[in-house]
Order: sequence, then structure tokens, then C-alpha cells
Amino acid sequence: MKSWSAPTVPTIPSRHGAAEPLHLYDTADAKVREVTFQNPEGPVGMYVCGITPYDSTHLGHAATYLTFDLVYRALLDNGRDVHFVQNVTDVDDPLFERANRDNQDWRELGKEQTDLFRSDMQQLGIIPPHDFMSVSETVDEIIDIVGTLLEQGKAYVIDGEYPDIYAPITATEQFGYESNFSRTEMMEVFAERGGDPERAGKKDALDALIWKAERPGEPSWEAPFGRGRPGWHIECAAIAANRLGARFDIQGGGSDLVFPHHEFSAAHVESAFGIDRMAGHYVHAGMIGLEGTKMSKSLGNLVFIHKLTAAGHEASAIRIGVYSQHYRSDRDWSDELLADSEKRLATWRNALEKPGDLAGAQQLVHTMRQRIADDLDSPGALAAVDDWAAQARGADDPQAAELIRLALNSLLGISA
Repeated sequence: MKSWSAPTVPTIPSRHGAAEPLHLYDTADAKVREVTFQNPEGPVGMYVCGITPYDSTHLGHAATYLTFDLVYRALLDNGRDVHFVQNVTDVDDPLFERANRDNQDWRELGKEQTDLFRSDMQQLGIIPPHDFMSVSETVDEIIDIVGTLLEQGKAYVIDGEYPDIYAPITATEQFGYESNFSRTEMMEVFAERGGDPERAGKKDALDALIWKAERPGEPSWEAPFGRGRPGWHIECAAIAANRLGARFDIQGGGSDLVFPHHEFSAAHVESAFGIDRMAGHYVHAGMIGLEGTKMSKSLGNLVFIHKLTAAGHEASAIRIGVYSQHYRSDRDWSDELLADSEKRLATWRNALEKPGDLAGAQQLVHTMRQRIADDLDSPGALAAVDDWAAQARGADDPQAAELIRLALNSLLGISA
């Protein structure tokens, strides 16, 4: 599946200082530590879970992808190539349910919403994935990994009218290490995040569906173990492992995916390949609310990217608004925040008309790099630009303005 057009990401010349090694909070280890690499010479492997294309991209989605755009840019600043993989979950119940409700073919609905997602990502200047894969085009890969788990005795079939296939939580000794959830916590969120704890015949209420046997009126595919369609977690497991290998550097997404989705997708890869840890870092972005209330489709309080840009709001101002709060926090969006971000951008642009000396600009870039390298402290990076704009800057040097504009674009994707 095609991705979207890539923005130009300029390189900061080495004469203006060196990049800072990236440190990120790892959910599994519950601490900030330096990002290390499976292949010190090759590209950094990064997998970020994509959308289920049954509705328009909203700011909550965008905030997650803007987070990993910062990660991508920081890695590029360190001279690393990045192999970025992202899926589109176009085989899933919410998509089928809306397609049936609207009397629309699920493939057409998925294509329509994926096209809008691409447009939103391009408008925001987000670096696209190298591999942008829909589940529907990778079903054969998923069938292979389900077959592997069955052959290894790490999956089982439920007898009955619908012989669904499940992966037991005992398939790996380390199950639960990524989320660090207690069983009570797992049970509390399992059902509300796509699980089926009440399914009769399961060995454990938390066991995850990896192949759903064919039901009347639902899409299905031929497989050696019977017609059906993939479960949610096994989809990402197959797409990631087949492009990045069983061990890669960063798995990312929103904090609502920590359990069960990311826990199980890692467990499926670890089970199939006999390893103890899939990703070097598990990185999760917080949720976005609107004026004090969690943003959700059911509440009807979604902020859509295409509507913001159609109303004349610049992508750079949207980025400043998202980056003004730390990526790991559950944070709020409001019209006031957007207005403040637009004023902030205007202030920076005015300051760049009288940029001061080159040494001051180089110090600003150094501080921005430090802040971003420290677990994506984007609020600190923005504050550094504010401080620079507010202070006396000395004699004007055109190179200073050039460097600051270049750094804002390179590190933050902001056009000033």
C-alpha cells in the first residue's frame, strides 16, 4: 500500500554542534534510558501501530504520530537511518460494523478513510513509514505465523460451531512484562479493549484470539486451519516481524495500546521465534482530551485535522500546540491552546527578523537538542525558543536566522 509524500528534513551542519543521543521512557522497564540498537550499523527498526480506518483522523491520532515523528527526527539528527513500519487495521470489527451500518463495502470505507489519513499526515509534515501495510494485504503472512504457533503447541483450537484459535498467556514465560499490569488490572481493561474474557472454551479468560473462524456475512480467507480472519494482535506481530525481524528497536503507539494489544503482539512474536523480548524500547504516548473531557467518538468531541487545516490553522501551529505538553502525559486540547500556539509562532517569526548573533543561535540549537534527547521534552525545547525570542540577542547575523529556521524544521517539523 502506498504511503504519503515525505517532507524535506534538513540536516543541521556539524559546524553548529553535535546531536545528542536519544533517551526514551521504556514502558516495560519503567524508566528513561538511552535507545540502543539491534544493529549498530544498520537502520533503526521502529514499528508504530496505525489506524483502524472507520472514521476520520482526529487530533488524538495525530498527537501519537507527531510523537513518533519527533523520535524519527531525533534519530536522523544522530545520523541514523530509520526503517519505519506502520500498519492499517482494515480487518477489524469497528470497520465492518460501520460499513454494514452505512450499507458500504468495507474495502471502500477503509480506502476512503485511509486516503484521508494520508492527507492529514502529509499536511502535518509527518515523515511517512517505509512500509505502510494494510492487514488485508498481509493475511498470508498472518496465516503463516498462526500456523507456526499451532505447530509449536503455542496456540489451541476451541471445539464447537466456530473453531476459533487462541494463543495462551502461558505461551511465553515473560507474559506481562511490557505492561507490568497485575492480573486484576489486565482483567479490568481486557474486555473494553477488544478482548473476550467470557468466551466459552478458553483455557484462560485472558487468552487472545489469533484466528476467528468464518461467520456468516463477515470477510474471511482460506487457511490450512479453516476459513476465517485474523485476530487483532497477531496482525501487528506478523507485519512487524516480517519487516523488522523478531527483535527490533522501538515499538510505539498510544498508551491505550499497552494492554492488551502491545503486550500480546510482543508475546506472539516472542512465542513464534523463541525470544524473550521483541522491542528494545516500548514507547507510549498519552491520551488527548478536549477542554477537560477525554476525546472520543462516542462523546462526539473529536477535533479533526482536516477541519483545522481547512479553517486556516497552520500545521506548524498545530505541532506547537501538541508539543507544548509532554508526550507521555494525558493532556488537553482547546481553542485557547491553539490560539496561544499561533501567537507563539508569530512571536518566533518576528524575532527571526532580528536574530542576533550566530553564537546565540548555536546555543539555542544545542539546548533544543538536549531537551528533545531527554525523553522528547518538547515543552522544554519550545521554552528555549521562547527564551531566545524574549532576550536581547546582540548584533544580527543572517546565519543565525538561517540556523534557527533549519533547526526548527529539522528537529520539530515547524516552519518559521
